[in-house]
Amino acid sequence: MDPVELVERFNAPINGQELVGLCSLMSENHTFVDTEGGTVRGKPACAEAWRGFFSAFADYRTVFSDLTVRGDVVTVSGYSVCSQPELAGPALWTARVTGTLVTEWRVYTDTPRTRHTLGLPPRAP
Repeated sequence: MDPVELVERFNAPINGQELVGLCSLMSENHTFVDTEGGTVRGKPACAEAWRGFFSAFADYRTVFSDLTVRGDVVTVSGYSVCSQPELAGPALWTARVTGTLVTEWRVYTDTPRTRHTLGLPPRAP
């Protein structure tokens, strides 16, 4: 499967808060890393983390603007929509993919330094 298509498919159940579909695209050793570096490892633990997130933030959605593939990593720029201000606004993500599964989903704050580190151009004003 095309890595960009896989990442877009992974995002659809996040936006739909559909845990079964999301888990079907996670590897058994899936890892989630938040903007602060907090890490959840393993599909069962990630499923529980997403279940709690969906319950706490029912209106959370992500919109992708640009996806770039380098090796097994898809780098995504876009933004989040949520009634909680700390979860809304520009954001960056990376997805490590293996075959038809996402092995790591990482969320970043969209800063000039992070963009540089990820090899992305500066954000348009």
